[in-house]
Amino acid sequence: MKLYDEVIARTNGILQNYEAKSLQVGCEKWTDVGKAKMILRSEMAYELGGEKLPAIGCTIVTTSTELVPQDEIILIGPDISEIKQDQPYARITFVRTDESAMGQGDELYNAIHRIEYFRYHVFPEGFMMRVSAASERECVRVGSEAIDKGLDFTKIGNFMIDALHVHKDVQAVKVIFVTLPEADYEGLRENQRMTKKITDTIDHMLKDVNMDCHSCSLQEVCEEVEGMRELHFGISKNF
Repeated sequence: MKLYDEVIARTNGILQNYEAKSLQVGCEKWTDVGKAKMILRSEMAYELGGEKLPAIGCTIVTTSTELVPQDEIILIGPDISEIKQDQPYARITFVRTDESAMGQGDELYNAIHRIEYFRYHVFPEGFMMRVSAASERECVRVGSEAIDKGLDFTKIGNFMIDALHVHKDVQAVKVIFVTLPEADYEGLRENQRMTKKITDTIDHMLKDVNMDCHSCSLQEVCEEVEGMRELHFGISKNF
């Protein structure tokens, strides 16, 4: 399945321009509060992606071992304890899955969404993710007390990797955190939007498998994304 591989390549192309730090995978577990817990302004140290700052959260699925060979955590910019005020923020996660388990049609679409929705089910102490699907934003309130206890992106990255490996078909996860103020957040935002367009196109195909490709508003996505036309015709043959 190569539907999102070009987006991953573009994202890597943007991020290779910045110094990246590889963080330890498999560190000591961080506390899971088990459910959404509000961090009040009086309790927070700062907000990642707060106010009108860039706040990007994107999960991209692939079956390529070349793109995601193993579990990995990458940090571009200052770590949690080094940040002293609101910062731009991006959390980009590449997830390698078992191609044979992804299926076709509804099965494929549902599998992609199950993986994307992991962010609604992770509750690390002192790291309150605020997700708005409508505005395509993912910002984070970071608690002062959690920083004092040693919260950092190593712990959050491992927390997210563990949450994604709950899905039996997930084989490897690469989590990238970007907090560098001068990073190309607009370029990352465009890749996030393209990821959503691809997923929306799969959904559109399922709802209208007999659509006229020449009149379809999503034709550009099909022409640009490798594997999309094959997926469309594969779905059509099953009806």
